[in-house]
Amino acid sequence: MKTLGIIPARGGSKGIPGKNIKPLAGKPLLQYTVQAAREAKCLHRTLLTTDNPEIARLGEQLGLWVPFLRPRDLAQDDTPTLPVLLHVTEWLKQNGETYDAYCLLQPTTPFRSAQDIDAAITLLANSDADAVVSVIPTPKQFHAGWQMKLTTDGALTLYDGQPLNRIITRRQALAPTYIRNGALYVMRHATLVEKKSLYGENCLAWVMSAERHVNIDTPADWVLAEQMLAHQ
Repeated sequence: MKTLGIIPARGGSKGIPGKNIKPLAGKPLLQYTVQAAREAKCLHRTLLTTDNPEIARLGEQLGLWVPFLRPRDLAQDDTPTLPVLLHVTEWLKQNGETYDAYCLLQPTTPFRSAQDIDAAITLLANSDADAVVSVIPTPKQFHAGWQMKLTTDGALTLYDGQPLNRIITRRQALAPTYIRNGALYVMRHATLVEKKSLYGENCLAWVMSAERHVNIDTPADWVLAEQMLAHQ
Protein backbone atom coordinates (compact mmCIF):
# COMPACT_ATOMS: atom_id res chain seq x y z
CA MET A 1 0.00 0.00 0.00
CA LYS A 2 1.70 3.17 -1.22
CA THR A 3 1.36 5.59 1.70
CA LEU A 4 2.27 9.26 1.90
CA GLY A 5 3.15 10.75 5.26
CA ILE A 6 1.78 14.27 5.74
CA ILE A 7 3.14 16.58 8.43
CA PRO A 8 1.16 19.81 8.95
CA ALA A 9 3.21 22.55 10.63
CA ARG A 10 1.92 26.10 10.37
CA GLY A 11 3.87 29.12 11.49
CA GLY A 12 1.38 30.70 13.86
CA SER A 13 0.96 29.53 17.43
CA LYS A 14 -0.52 31.66 20.19
CA GLY A 15 0.11 29.29 23.09
CA ILE A 16 3.80 28.66 22.29
CA PRO A 17 5.20 31.10 19.69
CA GLY A 18 7.27 29.35 17.01
CA LYS A 19 6.29 26.00 18.52
CA ASN A 20 7.11 23.76 15.57
CA ILE A 21 10.73 24.92 15.31
CA LYS A 22 11.31 25.66 19.02
CA PRO A 23 14.06 23.43 20.48
CA LEU A 24 12.76 20.67 22.73
CA ALA A 25 15.66 19.13 24.66
CA GLY A 26 18.02 20.46 22.01
CA LYS A 27 16.08 19.49 18.86
CA PRO A 28 13.35 21.40 17.01
CA LEU A 29 9.94 19.97 17.88
CA LEU A 30 9.37 19.13 14.20
CA GLN A 31 12.46 16.92 14.16
CA TYR A 32 10.97 14.30 16.49
CA THR A 33 8.15 13.56 14.05
CA VAL A 34 10.50 13.69 11.06
CA GLN A 35 12.81 11.15 12.66
CA ALA A 36 9.98 8.69 13.25
CA ALA A 37 8.73 9.17 9.67
CA ARG A 38 12.19 8.66 8.17
CA GLU A 39 12.68 5.44 10.15
CA ALA A 40 9.25 4.05 9.22
CA LYS A 41 9.44 1.36 6.54
CA CYS A 42 5.83 1.70 5.34
CA LEU A 43 5.96 5.35 4.27
CA HIS A 44 6.78 5.90 0.61
CA ARG A 45 7.53 9.59 1.17
CA THR A 46 6.73 12.31 3.70
CA LEU A 47 5.40 15.73 2.74
CA LEU A 48 5.47 18.87 4.87
CA THR A 49 2.60 21.33 4.46
CA THR A 50 3.38 24.72 5.97
CA ASP A 51 2.71 28.39 5.34
CA ASN A 52 6.00 29.43 6.91
CA PRO A 53 9.24 29.74 4.88
CA GLU A 54 11.44 29.13 7.95
CA ILE A 55 9.61 25.90 8.76
CA ALA A 56 9.81 24.92 5.08
CA ARG A 57 13.60 25.42 5.07
CA LEU A 58 13.98 23.34 8.22
CA GLY A 59 11.78 20.64 6.72
CA GLU A 60 13.93 20.46 3.60
CA GLN A 61 17.09 20.31 5.74
CA LEU A 62 15.57 17.38 7.60
CA GLY A 63 14.81 15.58 4.35
CA LEU A 64 11.09 16.26 3.97
CA TRP A 65 9.35 16.86 0.66
CA VAL A 66 8.22 20.50 0.66
CA PRO A 67 6.75 21.14 -2.81
CA PHE A 68 4.65 24.22 -1.94
CA LEU A 69 3.81 26.76 0.73
CA ARG A 70 0.32 26.36 2.12
CA PRO A 71 -2.11 29.26 1.49
CA ARG A 72 -2.50 31.54 4.50
CA ASP A 73 -6.25 30.97 4.62
CA LEU A 74 -5.48 27.31 5.42
CA ALA A 75 -3.10 28.21 8.25
CA GLN A 76 -5.32 30.06 10.72
CA ASP A 77 -5.88 29.24 14.38
CA ASP A 78 -9.31 27.80 13.60
CA THR A 79 -8.41 25.97 10.38
CA PRO A 80 -9.56 22.33 10.60
CA THR A 81 -7.22 19.53 9.58
CA LEU A 82 -9.45 18.11 6.83
CA PRO A 83 -9.19 21.01 4.34
CA VAL A 84 -5.42 21.10 4.88
CA LEU A 85 -5.18 17.45 3.85
CA LEU A 86 -7.55 17.93 0.92
CA HIS A 87 -5.36 20.80 -0.28
CA VAL A 88 -2.45 18.34 -0.34
CA THR A 89 -4.41 15.72 -2.27
CA GLU A 90 -5.57 18.31 -4.81
CA TRP A 91 -1.97 19.39 -5.37
CA LEU A 92 -0.96 15.74 -5.79
CA LYS A 93 -3.73 15.21 -8.34
CA GLN A 94 -2.69 18.26 -10.34
CA ASN A 95 0.90 17.06 -10.37
CA GLY A 96 0.28 13.43 -11.28
CA GLU A 97 1.10 11.93 -7.87
CA THR A 98 -1.06 9.03 -6.68
CA TYR A 99 -1.19 7.28 -3.32
CA ASP A 100 -3.30 4.51 -1.82
CA ALA A 101 -3.32 5.98 1.67
CA TYR A 102 -2.19 8.92 3.77
CA CYS A 103 -0.66 9.05 7.24
CA LEU A 104 -1.23 12.26 9.19
CA LEU A 105 1.63 12.99 11.61
CA GLN A 106 1.12 16.04 13.80
CA PRO A 107 4.35 17.50 15.25
CA THR A 108 2.62 18.37 18.52
CA THR A 109 2.59 14.67 19.46
CA PRO A 110 6.33 14.03 19.16
CA PHE A 111 6.69 10.66 20.88
CA ARG A 112 5.11 8.26 18.43
CA SER A 113 7.68 5.85 17.01
CA ALA A 114 8.45 4.46 13.58
CA GLN A 115 7.09 1.16 14.86
CA ASP A 116 3.77 2.86 15.67
CA ILE A 117 3.59 4.28 12.14
CA ASP A 118 4.39 0.96 10.47
CA ALA A 119 1.98 -0.97 12.69
CA ALA A 120 -0.92 1.39 11.99
CA ILE A 121 -0.31 1.32 8.23
CA THR A 122 0.02 -2.47 8.24
CA LEU A 123 -3.20 -2.78 10.24
CA LEU A 124 -5.04 -0.76 7.61
CA ALA A 125 -3.44 -2.61 4.69
CA ASN A 126 -4.43 -6.00 6.11
CA SER A 127 -8.06 -5.02 6.72
CA ASP A 128 -11.07 -3.70 4.86
CA ALA A 129 -11.29 -0.70 7.19
CA ASP A 130 -11.45 2.88 6.00
CA ALA A 131 -8.93 4.21 8.49
CA VAL A 132 -6.82 3.57 11.58
CA VAL A 133 -6.53 6.10 14.41
CA SER A 134 -4.16 5.99 17.38
CA VAL A 135 -5.71 6.03 20.84
CA ILE A 136 -4.67 5.71 24.46
CA PRO A 137 -6.66 4.20 27.35
CA THR A 138 -8.82 6.75 29.12
CA PRO A 139 -7.43 7.50 32.60
CA LYS A 140 -9.82 5.79 35.02
CA GLN A 141 -10.62 9.03 36.85
CA PHE A 142 -11.96 10.47 33.59
CA HIS A 143 -13.82 7.33 32.47
CA ALA A 144 -17.13 7.98 30.71
CA GLY A 145 -18.91 5.82 33.28
CA TRP A 146 -17.95 8.30 35.99
CA GLN A 147 -18.65 11.51 34.06
CA MET A 148 -21.59 13.64 35.16
CA LYS A 149 -23.53 16.63 33.92
CA LEU A 150 -25.90 19.18 35.41
CA THR A 151 -29.58 19.37 34.53
CA THR A 152 -31.18 22.76 33.87
CA ASP A 153 -32.10 23.02 37.57
CA GLY A 154 -28.55 22.19 38.70
CA ALA A 155 -29.05 18.55 39.66
CA LEU A 156 -26.32 15.98 38.98
CA THR A 157 -26.94 13.03 36.68
CA LEU A 158 -24.60 10.63 34.93
CA TYR A 159 -23.45 11.88 31.54
CA ASP A 160 -25.87 9.56 29.73
CA GLY A 161 -28.78 10.96 31.76
CA GLN A 162 -29.04 8.02 34.15
CA PRO A 163 -29.52 8.76 37.89
CA LEU A 164 -26.47 8.74 40.15
CA ASN A 165 -27.53 5.50 41.82
CA ARG A 166 -26.67 3.77 38.52
CA ILE A 167 -22.99 4.71 38.80
CA ILE A 168 -20.36 1.97 38.87
CA THR A 169 -18.48 2.40 42.12
CA ARG A 170 -15.66 -0.09 41.61
CA ARG A 171 -12.83 1.03 39.30
CA GLN A 172 -12.10 -2.59 38.39
CA ALA A 173 -15.64 -2.98 37.00
CA LEU A 174 -15.24 -0.21 34.42
CA ALA A 175 -14.96 -1.47 30.85
CA PRO A 176 -11.91 -0.02 29.05
CA THR A 177 -12.52 3.13 27.04
CA TYR A 178 -10.14 5.06 24.81
CA ILE A 179 -9.44 8.60 23.61
CA ARG A 180 -7.64 9.84 20.52
CA ASN A 181 -4.08 10.93 21.23
CA GLY A 182 -3.46 12.78 17.96
CA ALA A 183 -0.30 10.85 17.09
CA LEU A 184 -1.51 8.89 14.06
CA TYR A 185 -4.31 9.00 11.53
CA VAL A 186 -4.01 6.64 8.57
CA MET A 187 -6.77 6.73 5.98
CA ARG A 188 -7.34 5.30 2.51
CA HIS A 189 -7.40 7.65 -0.46
CA ALA A 190 -11.14 7.11 -0.93
CA THR A 191 -11.82 7.83 2.74
CA LEU A 192 -10.09 11.20 2.59
CA VAL A 193 -10.83 12.36 -0.95
CA GLU A 194 -14.24 10.85 -1.69
CA LYS A 195 -15.77 10.59 1.77
CA LYS A 196 -14.06 13.78 3.01
CA SER A 197 -13.28 12.07 6.29
CA LEU A 198 -10.36 11.05 8.49
CA TYR A 199 -12.32 8.07 9.83
CA GLY A 200 -14.83 6.75 7.30
CA GLU A 201 -17.50 4.35 8.50
CA ASN A 202 -15.16 1.57 9.63
CA CYS A 203 -12.25 2.86 11.69
CA LEU A 204 -9.80 0.65 13.58
CA ALA A 205 -7.68 1.63 16.58
CA TRP A 206 -3.95 1.46 17.11
CA VAL A 207 -3.60 1.50 20.90
CA MET A 208 -0.55 3.33 22.23
CA SER A 209 0.79 3.62 25.76
CA ALA A 210 -0.43 6.61 27.74
CA GLU A 211 3.03 6.79 29.28
CA ARG A 212 4.44 7.95 25.94
CA HIS A 213 1.73 10.51 25.29
CA VAL A 214 1.90 14.26 25.32
CA ASN A 215 0.04 16.66 23.04
CA ILE A 216 1.85 19.98 23.16
CA ASP A 217 -0.59 22.89 23.15
CA THR A 218 0.45 24.92 26.20
CA PRO A 219 3.69 25.87 28.01
CA ALA A 220 2.78 23.31 30.69
CA ASP A 221 2.62 20.60 28.01
CA TRP A 222 6.06 21.68 26.82
CA VAL A 223 7.49 21.32 30.32
CA LEU A 224 5.90 17.87 30.61
CA ALA A 225 7.51 16.82 27.30
CA GLU A 226 10.92 17.96 28.52
CA GLN A 227 10.44 16.02 31.75
CA MET A 228 9.47 12.89 29.83
CA LEU A 229 12.59 13.15 27.67
CA ALA A 230 14.77 13.69 30.73
CA HIS A 231 13.50 10.45 32.25
CA GLN A 232 13.80 8.30 29.14
